[in-house]
Amino acid sequence: MQVVRRSRHERHDSRADEWLMRHAADHGPIAALWHARQGLVVPRTYQRHATFPDACEALAESGWPVSVRQSGGGIVPQGRGILNLSLCYPHAGLPMDHSETAYQRICEIIRTALSGLGIAASAQAVQGSFCDGRYNLAVGRGDQARKIVGTAQLWRRMPGGREGSPATQVVLAHAVILAAVDCELLTERINRFEALLGTGVVYRPDRIASLHTLAPSPADPDAWMSRMEDTLARRLASWPKAMD
Repeated sequence: MQVVRRSRHERHDSRADEWLMRHAADHGPIAALWHARQGLVVPRTYQRHATFPDACEALAESGWPVSVRQSGGGIVPQGRGILNLSLCYPHAGLPMDHSETAYQRICEIIRTALSGLGIAASAQAVQGSFCDGRYNLAVGRGDQARKIVGTAQLWRRMPGGREGSPATQVVLAHAVILAAVDCELLTERINRFEALLGTGVVYRPDRIASLHTLAPSPADPDAWMSRMEDTLARRLASWPKAMD
C-alpha cells in the first residue's frame, strides 16, 4: 500500500480527500498520515442551527476556525498534537453491508500500532466524549474508559478515470488520533461551540486521554508524535494490498 505523509506544516483540506479517493479508484489502496491547522471540524448537520454562522465567527476570532466535512459523526478538534489517518480503497460491496468492516479495519491498524508502543486499546463507545461512537478506540473499560481515537467514514462512487471505464465505489475511513494534546483545552473549545449553538451538549475532559501520557515511560510530546507516526507508517506499509 502507498503511504503518504504530510508534515505538520502542510495544510490538509477537502481537496486532499478528493485526491485520495481518485487515487484509490485508479490505482488501489492508499493511506495518508497528516496534520491540520488548529480548528474545529463539524459534519454538515451542524449547519442546520440558526446560530451556526455567529458561532463560527466567534470561534474564528479566538483562533479556532470551524470547517465542515463530508463524513458523518460529530464535532472534532484539529491542531497541535493531533495525528490524522485516512485509509482509502475501492470496494465492490454496498456501503451499508461493509461500513462496519471499514471501521474495524482502521481500528485494528491503529490498535496494533499502539500495542507495539505498550498501550492496550479497544473499540468502544465512551459516554461524555466528543464525537462518541462504537468505533472509538479507548483505554480502560466502563466508567474508567477514556477515548484516544475517533473515527468516521465516507463512501463515494467515483467515475472511471478513462473514457468508457466503469465507475468505482471507494471508501475513505478516517481517524483522529489524540497523540499529544491538552484534553482540558480541547474540551473547553468544543463545549464553547456547542453552547453558542444552544445544543445543550456538554463533553467531559476526563473522558478523553492524550496518548503521550499513557506511554509506559515518560514521553516528550513532540518525540512521541514522531514515534507514533513512524510506527503507524510501518504498519500501513505492510498492510495487504487486497482489501476487499
